[in-house]
Amino acid sequence: MQATQTVQTGTTTAGTIRQWATVIAMVYLLLLAVGMIGSGFKWASGGAEGARQLFAFASNPVMGLVIGTFATALIQSSSTVTSVIVGLVAGGLPVATAIPMIMGANIGTTVTNTMVSMGHISKRKEFRRAFSAATIHDFFNLLAVAIFLPMEIATGYLGKVSEAMAGWFYGGSADMDMSGLDFIKPITKPVVGLFKDMFEILPGIWGGVALALLGLAFVFISIMVLGKVLKKLMVGRAKEVLHKAIGGNPLKSMASGTLVTVAVQSSSTSTSLIVPLAGNGIFKLKEVYPFTLGCNIGTCVTALMAALSVSGAMAEQSLQIAFVHLMFNISATVVIYGIPFLRNIPYLAARTFAQKASRNRSIVFGYVIGVFFILPAALILLTR
Repeated sequence: MQATQTVQTGTTTAGTIRQWATVIAMVYLLLLAVGMIGSGFKWASGGAEGARQLFAFASNPVMGLVIGTFATALIQSSSTVTSVIVGLVAGGLPVATAIPMIMGANIGTTVTNTMVSMGHISKRKEFRRAFSAATIHDFFNLLAVAIFLPMEIATGYLGKVSEAMAGWFYGGSADMDMSGLDFIKPITKPVVGLFKDMFEILPGIWGGVALALLGLAFVFISIMVLGKVLKKLMVGRAKEVLHKAIGGNPLKSMASGTLVTVAVQSSSTSTSLIVPLAGNGIFKLKEVYPFTLGCNIGTCVTALMAALSVSGAMAEQSLQIAFVHLMFNISATVVIYGIPFLRNIPYLAARTFAQKASRNRSIVFGYVIGVFFILPAALILLTR
C-alpha cells in the first residue's frame, strides 16, 4: 500500500513538474511571438512611417474601439489581443491609435461571461442570477469606455500618464542605460532572426507578413496552452480563494479577483468561475461586482509581460501601451466604483436586464448580436 502511494506521489510530482515546464515554455513562446509580430510589422510596413500610413484607417478613435472589440469578441481572449497590440506598437503602430483598441478589448472579452451564463438558461432563477453576474462585467466596461474614451480624446489623460510611467521605468533620460536590464532580448533575438532569415526568400513585403502571421499564431498557441495548463494548476486553488475571499469587504474581493486572474492568466477564466457560483446562489450580485473589477486589473499582467520582451527604439512605447491598459482599468474602478451614483449604474442595469432576459430568453441572443456585431457595424458606417 505504501509503495503504491509512493508511486502515485512520484507520478503526481512528475506531472506537476511537466506542467510548470510547459508554463515556462509558453511564456517564452509568447515573448518570442511579440518580437516576431513587431519585426514582421516593421518589415512589411517599411518602418514606423509605413505603420502610421497602414493604420490610418484606425486613426479614428471609434474605429480603433470597434477593431479591439471585434477582435476580442471573435477570439474571446483579451490577453491575446492586448499582446498583439503590444507587438504592433513595437512595430510602429502609434500609441494614440492603440489606446481605443485596448479599450475595445475590455468590451470584447465580456462575451465569454454571457456564453457561460447560458449554461443555466433552462432554469429561470439560476439563469437570472448567472446572467446578471455576467452582464455586470459588460455594463461596467461599457460605462468605463463611455467615460474614458471622450476624456482621452479631450485631454489625453491615459496617454500622458502612461508615457510618464514608461519614462520613469526607462529612467526618463538618455543618460540612463537600461540595456543591462534587458535579459529578454538575448534569448529571443536569435530565434526571431532565424525566422527572419527563413522568410527572406519571399518577395517584397511578404516575408514580413509571414513573420507577423507566424508570430500571431504563436500568440494564439501560447495563450491557449498557458490557459489550459494554469487552469489545471491553479483553478482548484482559485475556487478555494473565491469561497474565502469574496463577500463582505469589496477591496478584499477586488484583490482576490486580481490575484486569481494573475494566477490563471485569463480574466475570462476567473469571471467564468464566478458566474456559475452566482447562478447557484452561492454569491450575490453585489459580491460578484467588485471581484470582476479585480479581474479587469489582473488581466493587464499579460500585456505588461509581453511589453517587457520588446527592446530597441519602440520598447518604451510598447511598455506605455501596456501601462495604458493597467491605468484604464484602475482609473475606471476608482471613478465608477468610488462614486455611488456611477457604481449603481452597472448593478441596476445588470439586475434589470437579467430579469427581462429570464422572462424572454431571445433577448440574450439579440443582446450579443446587437452589442458585438450590429452596434460596431453601425459605428463603422457612421464614421466612414
